[in-house]
Amino acid sequence: MQNGNWQLRVPDDSQYWVEMVKCQHACPVHTDACGYVTAIAEGRYDDAYRIARATNPFASICGRVCGAPCEANCRRGTLDEPVAIRALKRFVTDKFGPETGDYTQYREGCDTRMLPPNRGDYERIAVVGAGVSGLTVAHDLVQLGYKVTVFEADEEPGGMLTVGVPVFRLPRELVRHEINAILSMGVELKCNMRLGRDFTIASLRAEGYKSIFLGVGLPNGRKLSLPGGDADGVYDGMEYLRAFNLGRPLPVGRRVVVIGGGNVAYDVARSAVRPVELLNKDEAREQMGHGEKVAYDVARTALRLGGDKEVHVVCLESIEEMPADDIEIHEGEEEGIKLHNRRGPREILVQDGKAVGLRMNKCLSVFNAEGRFDPVFAEGETEDVNADTIIFAIGQSSDLSFLKPEDGVETERGLIKVNRETYQTTAPDVFACGDIAHGARLFIDAIASAHTAARSMHDFLRGTRTDVALRKRWLPAAYTMEDGWYDRARQNPPAVESERRAASLEIVELSFPEAEARRQGARCLRCNINTVFDTTHCIACNGCVDVCPEHLIKLVGLSHLPDDEAWQRLFEAGAEITTAEYKALSVAEKDELGGIMLKDESTCVRCAMCASRCPTHAILMKRFEHYHECVSVPSRNPKIQYGDR
Repeated sequence: MQNGNWQLRVPDDSQYWVEMVKCQHACPVHTDACGYVTAIAEGRYDDAYRIARATNPFASICGRVCGAPCEANCRRGTLDEPVAIRALKRFVTDKFGPETGDYTQYREGCDTRMLPPNRGDYERIAVVGAGVSGLTVAHDLVQLGYKVTVFEADEEPGGMLTVGVPVFRLPRELVRHEINAILSMGVELKCNMRLGRDFTIASLRAEGYKSIFLGVGLPNGRKLSLPGGDADGVYDGMEYLRAFNLGRPLPVGRRVVVIGGGNVAYDVARSAVRPVELLNKDEAREQMGHGEKVAYDVARTALRLGGDKEVHVVCLESIEEMPADDIEIHEGEEEGIKLHNRRGPREILVQDGKAVGLRMNKCLSVFNAEGRFDPVFAEGETEDVNADTIIFAIGQSSDLSFLKPEDGVETERGLIKVNRETYQTTAPDVFACGDIAHGARLFIDAIASAHTAARSMHDFLRGTRTDVALRKRWLPAAYTMEDGWYDRARQNPPAVESERRAASLEIVELSFPEAEARRQGARCLRCNINTVFDTTHCIACNGCVDVCPEHLIKLVGLSHLPDDEAWQRLFEAGAEITTAEYKALSVAEKDELGGIMLKDESTCVRCAMCASRCPTHAILMKRFEHYHECVSVPSRNPKIQYGDR
């Protein structure tokens, strides 16, 4: 409601119905979460995997570590709590994903409608960086017929999946399998090949690569410029995580302070709790290589020898404002991490060149009235926390030292400058996306941008133009919900007990048992099924208004709408009244001219009671199916260029 009137949107376009399926609309790659969650609830697990995999080459990994914008936008969250969408994805990828060792369903599950239609035997492409963006580009282009070689600076592919996500959150064997599934499509991989050291953009061009993709990410962490910031025992979070995940842990003391309030800060803090510093390199790498378990006896011995660590997280935000996921904060607390909210670092205390503590200022507020980051501190209100290791987890930064003027690739604000619609750089044959183009975001955002970059590289080389078209259809809906769906509470997937997981590198989160997965899937409100109103049959009996359990349907007079909008409705209905005449009427006179049925879609739980109650069948339940498809369109330009489109 605005200015005493209802804001009205008439559902007369496809975009309205697309937005009603909020989980799918929120997903950057438009995964049909509603589809695979419902399939799981019905026991159709192979269908569920196919749907989850369709537009996402990293479905198995996203089932473990995705930021899950689908859950954040799940309509069930307006009722109680969102559906456990991410964990349900993991449940079904465990059964059919590449982690099973069979890549057949992975290869066959790709939705090729999201690839450009013109394919052939095409040129050589160089992809720099074997992270999610680079491998997604390779995944798409090799299916179009390009000969793709991926160059990776590290010993293993994966990028942040390998060096950034802690081993206790993401099994390395799973990462290897999902990457190997992409390689099985015909992609060539070369590791220990660093751009700027082992090759250059110029050398790639000279070797005959017709287009180059830069998926180099943001490999470095950031530190604040604080007094004492150069003391021994002060690290940035990315430096620490990289060493931890490679089995070469940096030396840390028993008292660790992590500065930051996001998921990376908790990745760092929860890694610091674990006693990997007492595992030698070979043991650690062997155990991480087999992925799932670190010998529990070894970890318990490490705890006895080293004693429990004291790990603190210091952040500016209140607990409600923290960007870290609730589950990270909760599990961190279970593992003994001490959280200090509303505190900002002021100085690192140093003795004999080594960090011995952190001095903190009380933070009164983090954001100003416009919602911008503008922290305000209480002058003179400081406190100290003892520490022999300080780790900053406040952001990431790039390393663009490999770029040369002759490459033609420009930068801005520490990122590679790109056309945001095509991800083409200022060098026409070079493309870049993911974190290096738009800053640190979710893995799923990098995947989405990589799909676009791959299409653009194809268009550049073929002299074509590819657009993404929305395909849709309406179907009758036999709509029934499982008994008890309305009151069924969300259950998070089971986890290893806190004492055990803090003493090991075991994977923290377990998979849903089958029965619970089906129960949790049945919580889905099936937002692709909609109440469709046919006003020509409505007799204004108010039956739907009375029966709605969420009280979101209203039959109101025209006075509840803005005058211009109400008059437009009258005009379309054939009323002979001017705008000025309508505005001059009293509220009662406006309401006598007509009424309007309003429905608040934001809280509709799709119970179908209104459709069941309607005596004239003016309300029907219909299923709206939609997907996106790549189509070729005429282009006057033989090559897309920076700034085009």
